[in-house]
Amino acid sequence: MTFDNYTIRLIRQDDSQAYFETVNANKERLEAFFPVTVGNAATLELFSAFIDKLLREVDEKKNFPYVLVDNHSEKIIGYIHVKNIDWDIPKAELGFFIDEHYAGKGILYKAMNRVIDHFFGELGFEKLYLRTHEQNTAARKLAQKCGFVVEGQLRKDHRTTAGELVDLLYYGLLKN
Repeated sequence: MTFDNYTIRLIRQDDSQAYFETVNANKERLEAFFPVTVGNAATLELFSAFIDKLLREVDEKKNFPYVLVDNHSEKIIGYIHVKNIDWDIPKAELGFFIDEHYAGKGILYKAMNRVIDHFFGELGFEKLYLRTHEQNTAARKLAQKCGFVVEGQLRKDHRTTAGELVDLLYYGLLKN
């Protein structure tokens, strides 16, 4: 999926170094709510094994990890993870982030809409949802701009890397 000067595509094993660098450059912003990704970014070797695991899960249709690439620099600038897929409904959870230097420019909004359209249109999903901390105003604004609505609050639903259990807001978006 391509728009403007950006491409959204499934992650590949040869993305390990570039994605490792993006995660580490944004570590402070990500560590509370991407504990698995940040935890696996301690070394490039560990991160490469993490990418291998993600790719096996793609083959099993358990998740779809997309990278967002700046076509000019070929740098990975963001990530959209479609995970926790329930094929019976079908529904899935979205997780996402963008490099701080690209934030606030509408890039992630456009990328999210393309992923949403793909899952509703081409893959026939009925619902997409996301969970975020109430203090993550950027994620909340993006969710609302993409049409998600708050469906409730999940109490003590996430453990941060600091070990704190926090409440999350649950946002949902229906196909129609």
